[in-house]
Amino acid sequence: MQFCLGMKQKEIIEKAADFVKSKLENQGAGHDWWHVHQVWKLALKIAKKEKADKFIVQLGALFHDIADWKFNDDADLGPKIAREFLSGMDVDENSIGEVCDIIKDISFKGAGVSTPMKTLEGKIVQDADRLEALGAMGIARTFAYGGHKNFSIYEPDIKPVMHGSFEEYKSSKSSTINHFYEKLLLLKDRINTETGKKLAEKRHKFMERFLEQFFAEWNRKK
Repeated sequence: MQFCLGMKQKEIIEKAADFVKSKLENQGAGHDWWHVHQVWKLALKIAKKEKADKFIVQLGALFHDIADWKFNDDADLGPKIAREFLSGMDVDENSIGEVCDIIKDISFKGAGVSTPMKTLEGKIVQDADRLEALGAMGIARTFAYGGHKNFSIYEPDIKPVMHGSFEEYKSSKSSTINHFYEKLLLLKDRINTETGKKLAEKRHKFMERFLEQFFAEWNRKK
């Protein structure tokens, strides 16, 4: 396991960041380059605490949304893009495989669907991605995505659904507020690392306060 990055690895990470930025910088649905940038820096912070391989963690974070399933029909496209780029940079096959596994397994796929990661590095990237779905950042991204998908903000007659399969979750057309109950409020208890769990608490509580205020205003109590 590598804790200190060599010059070649630093160059690969820099070029990977430039590549991902060029692909995602104009995306406007909350899954843009700046989301990736936030996940990247947060994953690196957690990796240092958890003593993980920072090279794999950074590459996994940088490529985790390169072809998100929410915007592409091909679920294998993300790993394909990452593999092509990393192969061109002469990254070893084991490292490429680990990064591709992270991309493939990272996403939340429904309340009733388990999404375990195979490695500590994968768990860290998944934690960083989920932490960015919590708190003020998560709220902002959720409404950006809801607007992109033309979801209503809230429909009182449509109740949240705890989806039992990825197909159910993927085809859901619920309101943005329901998304908090169908995914975001569930993430705190699905964080893998001790470092991530500590960070999740504050962000989770902020979302709870937001929803309390939202429904108070909706019901004209404030």
